[in-house]
Amino acid sequence: MTLPHSDPMTPPPAWAHLPFFADDWPALRTRLQAPTLQDAWLPGPDRLFAALAATPPQDTRVVILGQDPYPTPGHANGLAFSVTPDTPLPRSLKNIFTELQADLGATPPNGDLSGWAAQGVLLLNSALSVLPGQAGAHARWGWDRLARQAVADAQRHDPLAFLLWGNHAQKTLSGLPRPQDLTIATAHPSPLSARRGFFGSRPFSRINDWLGTQGSPPIDWTLTSSSS
Repeated sequence: MTLPHSDPMTPPPAWAHLPFFADDWPALRTRLQAPTLQDAWLPGPDRLFAALAATPPQDTRVVILGQDPYPTPGHANGLAFSVTPDTPLPRSLKNIFTELQADLGATPPNGDLSGWAAQGVLLLNSALSVLPGQAGAHARWGWDRLARQAVADAQRHDPLAFLLWGNHAQKTLSGLPRPQDLTIATAHPSPLSARRGFFGSRPFSRINDWLGTQGSPPIDWTLTSSSS
């Protein structure tokens, strides 16, 4: 997907009004463009705001919050938990697909989740950048303020389904889900915790059932890359 503006590090227009982009982004951008980094951070300028560009606030129906991009070059595509189509599934994503198969009997063809994003699933990480081989390297840079503001802005339009996997996601968005929203909070799909409540949680069918009560069409969770 190509972002719809000439400078990929310009905020997507649908989200540009968020206070983060006036208050925090100028300094953060300067840090990302420091000569010492030499644009080595991931997923790189072209994919930095991919999640926001793919899912405008008024189209958001489901929120899935990750931590930060995969730190292996060539893997992250700017969407939480998602990888480029030819990348072998990371262990957490493999467990997500295992639960999807158990829940709906469906197995997506690859790990590119842009097809989910195109249907209104905001696949946002709490930090949008990372250094190669250094998971969490930019976790304290203030990106989490963008995550909270983006979710709150999407809530202005319609009730949302929150899929909060693990303590990090639950803490980052603490206090935002409302009674009219659906909140599914379980263990993280990581191999270290998936058997502590992630497996068997049936989140995909539960979200689709809830969307039906909202008069909204279900998510086709088998649709991965938007071109498939």
